[in-house]
Amino acid sequence: MQKIVSSFIARSIMSVCALSLCFQTQIALAQNTSTITVQVDKPGADISPTMFGIFFEDINFGADGGLYPERVKNRSFEFPEPMMSWKQIDKGGAQGTLSILAQDPINEENAHYAHFDVTSAGKGFGISNEGFRAMGFQRGATYAFSLYARNPAHTERAGNARLVQRAPVALRIELEDANDRVIATGRLAGFTPQWKKYSVLLRPSTTAVKAHLNILVENPGMLDVDIVSVFPKGTWNNRENGLRADLVKLLKDMKPGFLRFPGGCIVEGRYLKTRYQWKNTVGDVAKRKLIINRWNDEFKHRPAPDYYQSFGLGFFEYFQLAEDIGAAPLPIINCGMACQFNSSELVPLDQLDPYVQDALDLIDFANGPVTSEWGRVRAAMGHPAPFNLKMMGVGNEQWGPQFIERYEVFSKALKSKHPEITLISDAGPSPNDERFKFLWSKLRDLHADIVDEHYYMAPNWFLTNSDRYDNYPRTGPKVFSGEYAAQSVGIASPDNRNNWECALSEAAFMTGLDRNADVVRMASYAPLFAHVDGWQWTPDLIWFDNLRSYGTPNYYVQQMFSLNKGTNILPVLINGSPKNAQQKLFASAAVDRGSGEVVLKIVNATPDQRQVQINLAGAGDVKRMGKAFVLGSSDLKTENSLDQPTKLSPQQRQFQVPSAEFTYTVDPSSLTVLRIATK
Repeated sequence: MQKIVSSFIARSIMSVCALSLCFQTQIALAQNTSTITVQVDKPGADISPTMFGIFFEDINFGADGGLYPERVKNRSFEFPEPMMSWKQIDKGGAQGTLSILAQDPINEENAHYAHFDVTSAGKGFGISNEGFRAMGFQRGATYAFSLYARNPAHTERAGNARLVQRAPVALRIELEDANDRVIATGRLAGFTPQWKKYSVLLRPSTTAVKAHLNILVENPGMLDVDIVSVFPKGTWNNRENGLRADLVKLLKDMKPGFLRFPGGCIVEGRYLKTRYQWKNTVGDVAKRKLIINRWNDEFKHRPAPDYYQSFGLGFFEYFQLAEDIGAAPLPIINCGMACQFNSSELVPLDQLDPYVQDALDLIDFANGPVTSEWGRVRAAMGHPAPFNLKMMGVGNEQWGPQFIERYEVFSKALKSKHPEITLISDAGPSPNDERFKFLWSKLRDLHADIVDEHYYMAPNWFLTNSDRYDNYPRTGPKVFSGEYAAQSVGIASPDNRNNWECALSEAAFMTGLDRNADVVRMASYAPLFAHVDGWQWTPDLIWFDNLRSYGTPNYYVQQMFSLNKGTNILPVLINGSPKNAQQKLFASAAVDRGSGEVVLKIVNATPDQRQVQINLAGAGDVKRMGKAFVLGSSDLKTENSLDQPTKLSPQQRQFQVPSAEFTYTVDPSSLTVLRIATK
């Protein structure tokens, strides 16, 4: 009996505690209750289809070694140190000499080539290439090895007679893993005295993330080789000279409104002679002339002396990529200014004509008929139809009167011949300094189309600036939020992290872009890509190694906004006020006329669960079931990784919508997108 009584008392105490805890939870929720009113009956301005897009720059080995999946680095021996990334190898007593020559090359754009003179073949004399922080190969996949080669005349003298011999030479091609085990092999022979392309398919027997390439001469003789390539057959859309499929898929899954290319500072170059010139990036891949990458030695904490641009990924491929992922192309052109953080070189105003002509020719390349000078080049590359270019950026992150002077020259010339092209100008590298204010004042006077603003700031800056565009003038130039990312430690610090704290702050800020879509017409996070072993700048949207890739929490924030942008702004009140960021609650809303849904984005930047009373004012009937997409974590330091690529990723739920007024409980530290079908 005593045990029964004790048990009853214990259960009673537990029940009281449970009721007390439940009551405390209800009180806490009540204290955290807010009201969000979406004025469904007062739709506002159109939201631009280009509202959320992507910014590409060849930084962090984002092109060569990344999106452009060529495995061989310095494939044409054109680095200033021609053997950089290569080394001579001899197996089993092989003997010979290796030289880098430039006599009678394939073409003048790629003048250097490797010359082998093998006297004793042993088990193979040749060269090995390390790749871009090694090479990645997938078991069962197919890779095309190719090179240009010739068997040069071997001249010997015997008295006064000349004897010309062409010894037959064969090549053995090997892929070796990190332990020097051969995982694929092929053979080439039949070389002639003329330059010719030879190829063989390689199929690795096992997967290797850190492999390398060997090219071995198997018997005595001479051979010249150039433009060495190992390229996966499984590129995006299985194109020759195509792009890395997993990275393109991550881009396509964002459904971006635009693709900005070829970048930011890379457009300018540290010096004008090393600026990006789009005409050098089109046509035959074997004739595209390599230049030093802008980020080669910019960062003393992570120098990259082997960072060059092969331009295998050039303007044709950028336009094609934009088309593939359904994004509007946005090329950026040099305006006659080198990077002002470096040399600050300027082209005199009376010598700008070639730069302006490059811009005009680019429009012809993108949109011209197949009978025009540059439209003919596009058609010859396999795309007779125009690329439908509608906008172009003039300069990147420039500042001062020197930029305004040059922008005026470009604007006058481009608008007179192509008034249909929207021009993007810029407001410098800072979100609110004197350079920024000067540029905005001048660009308003010039009736600029769109002004590009950049901000790499601390997470708290993004949280406190969600109202940045609330008071911008509704007339005049529109805004391109062209480069932004929360910096967990400091601008360009190597210790910055792609954690949830940063991504959540960006989401809060983006509700302000959403609510002001009549002013902000475009926005993109930057930078886009980073190789885990080759990065120089962090944070970045997408990370990858030689075979794998993943989207960061920041990526999923961008994706959620892009997939749910809607077609028209809907005014939002939080607790009866249009002011955003009340008690770290942020919201924006739109109507999606295509689906007939109200799209409500809510950011809860507190560690507490929040009960929100939602009022869809003027909505009429609503469907009883809504869709919720939730991205959140109570741990603000949460990050994704190659081993856990979707550790933090959106989760889809359904929720009851009993009427146009209902209560929804928002998760702690979360971005939530609600989609509700209404009449």
